[in-house]
Amino acid sequence: MKSDVIIIGAGAAGLMCAIEAGKLGRPVIILDHASKIGQKILVSGGGRCNFTNLNIQAENYISANPHFCKSALARFTPQDFIALVKKHRISYNEKEDGQMFCNGSSRQIVDMLLDECNSASVRIRLNCKIQEITKNRKFIIKTNSGVIESESLVVATGGLSYPNLGATGFGHSIAAQFGLRIISPGPALVPFTFSRGDRERFAEISGVSLKAVVKCGGHEFKGEILFTHRGLSGPAILQSSSYWENGKEILINLLPDIDAHSIFLSNRQSRVEMKNLLSRYLPKRFAHKWCEFYLPSKPLCQYNDKELLNASRFVHGWIIKPAGTEGYGTAEVTRGGVDTGELSSKTMEAKKGQGLYFIGEVVDVTGHLGGYNFHWAWASGWAAGQYA
Repeated sequence: MKSDVIIIGAGAAGLMCAIEAGKLGRPVIILDHASKIGQKILVSGGGRCNFTNLNIQAENYISANPHFCKSALARFTPQDFIALVKKHRISYNEKEDGQMFCNGSSRQIVDMLLDECNSASVRIRLNCKIQEITKNRKFIIKTNSGVIESESLVVATGGLSYPNLGATGFGHSIAAQFGLRIISPGPALVPFTFSRGDRERFAEISGVSLKAVVKCGGHEFKGEILFTHRGLSGPAILQSSSYWENGKEILINLLPDIDAHSIFLSNRQSRVEMKNLLSRYLPKRFAHKWCEFYLPSKPLCQYNDKELLNASRFVHGWIIKPAGTEGYGTAEVTRGGVDTGELSSKTMEAKKGQGLYFIGEVVDVTGHLGGYNFHWAWASGWAAGQYA
């Protein structure tokens, strides 16, 4: 069998690329080892798919080359994807910080992409196991259902996150086979795990959440943090994890909108205990447990000036050293991947291999939480689809 374009991966990036290449009249076949298309789309956003963000900019992405993503993002914008959503009469809403969600189900986005593929005469082969990829003049892909030749090969296999949905490092292996460098991958947008001591300290408050500012790797994120039976999660934690390096500390400001020192000084003549005062601003269970280990919970009138100052500094700068992360099993995305220096930012084509393209999560471009990674999938897929 022959085709102009073979795309490996029936996820967000692969489907978008197929649609665009198909619109240009190119015969396209998508291959995927899974039994369903768009599995990560289906589980995203609590089943409602956070499909883009209105505030897309390069600063929302992590890459060894922070400029690489600019070209694709400029040519395929959030409004472009929203126009497609409107075309298919999918109702949607904006949540905080420009996050765009379906009002209904994530299934609507998958069905939309499938309809577009059908309109562009894209063929999709599921349960397709790739056994070998070679290239002479054309790419030759040997599969469990036969051999396919193509002029272009687009790798849209995703990263290592969601292994329960079948994620593997296959895309990285293809890149390595063709001599492309790989930026060492790691889990991102992932919960932290506590050391054994911290896990025992905070076991009783699993499920408690609070709003804070988390600082990590020179970046800070404001939002909810959640205590779990294993460590810390919540949006501010997940964002920070993308910048975290093993063995490093994170700093948590427990009262980012309140001056703790002023509160302490205004209550310094009071007999209210520290844990009870903090309970006015923080969840009671957390305040009591935190004071048990970090601040002597005596009446405010018994603290001297230096103690109150130090206490306020600690509230605004609680230092935690995570033992690690929960890994790819709960990571939303993979950090690292195919080195962007190996690719054209305009076409996503490999500089060392004519007709070989890499798009989406397999590339060393990782977005923040909030629809940014899906938009990178759409934008990079769109870009490659114009040239593949």
